[in-house]
Amino acid sequence: MNADKVLKEVLLTEKANKQSAELGQYTFVVAKGSNKHAIAEAVEKTFKVKVRRVNTQNYIGKNKKGRSGLPSTTSDFKKAIVTLKAGDKIELV
Repeated sequence: MNADKVLKEVLLTEKANKQSAELGQYTFVVAKGSNKHAIAEAVEKTFKVKVRRVNTQNYIGKNKKGRSGLPSTTSDFKKAIVTLKAGDKIELV
C-alpha cells in the first residue's frame, strides 16, 4: 500500500497531545486493511523518522438515531499509536 493510502489523518486530542509531548507517541487514523508493518513504513517514509513500535485499535461504529428517528451508525475506523525512537519528533502544526 502507498503511504498516502495507509495514513488517513492525525488525531489531535488532549490525550494524544500529552502522549506526543511526554512519550514520543503519535496517533493516526489509518486504513482498516493496513497492518503494523505497513503503518510503520508509511510513517517512516512520510515524516523521515524511525519507528520503534506500533499499537493498533479497531473501533466499531455505534448505533445512533437520526433526527427523524431512523436508525443509523457512526463509521468504523482503525487507530494507530506510533512510538518513535528517542530524540525523533514529528512537527504536526
